[in-house]
Amino acid sequence: MKLFANILLAALVGIASSVSFAADEHAAASAAAEPAKPAKPDPAKGDAVFNATPANSQSCASCHNADGNSAIAANPKLAQQHPEYILKQLQDFKSGKRKSAIMKPLASALSDEDMRNIAWFVGSKKVKPGFSKDKDTVALGEKIYRGGIGERQIPACAGCHSPNGAGIPAQYPRLGGQNADYTVAQLTAFRDNVRLNSLPMTGVAAKLNDREIKAVADYIAGLR
Repeated sequence: MKLFANILLAALVGIASSVSFAADEHAAASAAAEPAKPAKPDPAKGDAVFNATPANSQSCASCHNADGNSAIAANPKLAQQHPEYILKQLQDFKSGKRKSAIMKPLASALSDEDMRNIAWFVGSKKVKPGFSKDKDTVALGEKIYRGGIGERQIPACAGCHSPNGAGIPAQYPRLGGQNADYTVAQLTAFRDNVRLNSLPMTGVAAKLNDREIKAVADYIAGLR
């Protein structure tokens, strides 16, 4: 009887060990299957990459300024932009989803970590205010931005980008203070199906004419 009890005990211990080993294997496999979480953004490293000059290339700062406030009208201000938006645009440039002969090779040289660090670096900088310059069209620009054009089913820009152009973090980009020339170029690219990485904007811009695009871009430049 004692021998039987010892045999039974040994069997139970063996089963328990097998179950424990199998559980450990399952836990290890599950952990390995989970994608690694991206590292926390490091703005200091982003600053280093943004202001560095790679071999045979230009630094980000050469087009967008050291603090992301581009003084070149054709280039966007990146300062105070939502980091998630900047990250997505860099990823789209790298993949080719957003076309740019200039940005494609630059973004392709960046790792995901570089992109994340850059996005959080320039996003942390304060944007310098801009100004509306065309007095003849500022009223039209304000009408489109704040109220849209109902009879043509053109929605108000403020509905997604907020009344002061601050946008909605992680959803819609900041527009306030943006260089008007750059905004004109992007709205035109959306309208003409040149820029295709935002279907909502393609649909909205398709209904705007050149005068309306210039008017709303000029109005946006003065938002703060």
